[in-house]
Amino acid sequence: MTTQRKALVLAAVPALILSTVLAGPAAGTPTQPVDVALEWYDVTANTIAAAGAPTQVTNNRTWAIGWLAAGRALTRSAAAATPYKEAALAAAVHETLVTLAPARKTQLDEALATTLGRIPDGADETAGAAAGRQQAKALLASRANDGLDPAAVNAPFSPPSTSPGVWQPTPPTYSPGTQYGNRVAKPFLLKAADQFRPGPPPALGSPRYNRDLAEVRADGALASTTRTQAQTDTAQFWYGSSYVLYTEPLRVAVAEAVRRPLAERVKLVALFHVASVDTQIATSDTKYAYQRWRPVTALRATVDAQWTPLHNTPAHPDYPSGHTTYSGSAEQVLTALVGPRTAKPYTIGSPTAPGVTRTYTDWRQLTAENVDARVWSGIHTRTADTVGATLGRAVAAHTIQNAYKLFR
Repeated sequence: MTTQRKALVLAAVPALILSTVLAGPAAGTPTQPVDVALEWYDVTANTIAAAGAPTQVTNNRTWAIGWLAAGRALTRSAAAATPYKEAALAAAVHETLVTLAPARKTQLDEALATTLGRIPDGADETAGAAAGRQQAKALLASRANDGLDPAAVNAPFSPPSTSPGVWQPTPPTYSPGTQYGNRVAKPFLLKAADQFRPGPPPALGSPRYNRDLAEVRADGALASTTRTQAQTDTAQFWYGSSYVLYTEPLRVAVAEAVRRPLAERVKLVALFHVASVDTQIATSDTKYAYQRWRPVTALRATVDAQWTPLHNTPAHPDYPSGHTTYSGSAEQVLTALVGPRTAKPYTIGSPTAPGVTRTYTDWRQLTAENVDARVWSGIHTRTADTVGATLGRAVAAHTIQNAYKLFR
């Protein structure tokens, strides 16, 4: 990038910040190479935390577009020099985020200026930035009106009946069903939302159904006498947003892959979120195809009119669990692209358990805890959880197998 063009990029940056960017480190201070993949990972995460959508799948879509655009720019210039690649990544993600989270334009412009300020001026920087922006604009255009905006995601849904087994709004808020519109949104790689739809949930009154309900009744009750403190702690930890809970594990994976080519690390982030979007579309398809009532509705209607779960029940059907479809998808992508275990233990926190951390050495344990947690929260049956994890893995495996279609 020429000095003149760089000046134009930096023009919007406040004077004090600009002087810091241009000044560089103080004399005598050792400098560490900046990992541009982690730099823009954090920019993306911080942008969505500050100005993201109220719907989880919309935020996964933002990641998918930005990092897929970057992946395309890098793949199509695989032999390009490092300045080209770093500029392409920064520009692709910047263009996407400025478009989809315009309230953060000032901060995003600052971040772009910081990255470009480290890259030597020249044709590689200029071409890389142009390629990144071009791929982002093309992908944004192709995903316009894909049905993943918040209003479309939460299209109105009215239960067709109040018959036993059919989902109904749940206490304490009795909110209308959410995520109904996901089922007709445009996937990235699925041929159709029902491509991996599992078979129906256990029939009412069947042995498996009765076992499921008895387990939730005992272990998921607010006043449970069978749930241990450790189980309560697990339920509390995993009650938060799957998107938030998995942002740090994915960052760990990107950091662990530091010795791999930048294009591979970018594709890891892109494919994680592409799989997540497609998984959530498949999840809503299954939920609203079967419309199975939640444990709280079933138990109050048939066993105990006062039964109350440990946690409030989300406003959509039981089967399958969205948390476990998300975790199954995440596990599959991370295992396929990074390996089943991490080189060293990693620690994550939870927005619903402030100050609490958990340490892991693989990805599968996160899924296992999600399966248990939704039962111990009293908000899902175990069958809904295990089927959900299987569905997520299947969609993610399809994403990995067809990834070449996204980058050609």
